[in-house]
Amino acid sequence: MSGGGPVVFTREGFVRGLRASPALVMAGVPFGIIAGLTAQAHGLSLAEASLMSFFTFAGSAQLLALGAWTTPVSFATVNLTSLTVNLRFLLMGPLLAPWLDHLRGWRRWLSLFFMIDHNWALALKEIEAGRRDAAFLIGSGLPIWVAWVALTMVGHLLASSVAAPLGHPVYFAALAVFIALLVPMWRGRADLAPWLVAAAVAFGVSRLLPHTSWHIVSGAIAGGLCGALRDAWTRR
Repeated sequence: MSGGGPVVFTREGFVRGLRASPALVMAGVPFGIIAGLTAQAHGLSLAEASLMSFFTFAGSAQLLALGAWTTPVSFATVNLTSLTVNLRFLLMGPLLAPWLDHLRGWRRWLSLFFMIDHNWALALKEIEAGRRDAAFLIGSGLPIWVAWVALTMVGHLLASSVAAPLGHPVYFAALAVFIALLVPMWRGRADLAPWLVAAAVAFGVSRLLPHTSWHIVSGAIAGGLCGALRDAWTRR
């Protein structure tokens, strides 16, 4: 469907989303397995790890939250870490307003639940192409969610068999993925200052407050403020 017609929510749009999802599911395989491995290493049961993925469905936030997991758990730290990394959705969500503004009730809330970085990008392309079927977002997100929960369980079961302790090289896989994701985000030398500030603050806080996740929050806030100041200076 293209053009300027009304926004619809149909089975055809849902199926179109399903057909676009296999590549996205494959991209999430290492994330899901590492989430399960990390959850088991921090003492979460299979049920707890599965329910975390079932209700949260946020790969980067879950991995960072698990990285901040302590015994006893500091819920304030874990929640603040998750909130910081998910603040990007405040900027991403409004770009889907041409669809979301026309949805009501469960359709809107379920669409938001299934929205992650990957199918958000596909949905944005659908909107830019003039397509008006908002069911695409749920159709593309549902298989990823199912796979995410299943892969978390697989990772947890593997960890139970392998029994790799925290600090084992296998846990570096998640960090390696995050580092790799930085490459396409680089927009040029203008990004250098915020990135360096974020890295320096995160490193400093990690030394001052070891065994906590405050370095993640501090680095994100410092880098964001530096970027905002850079943009304000550029506009002047």
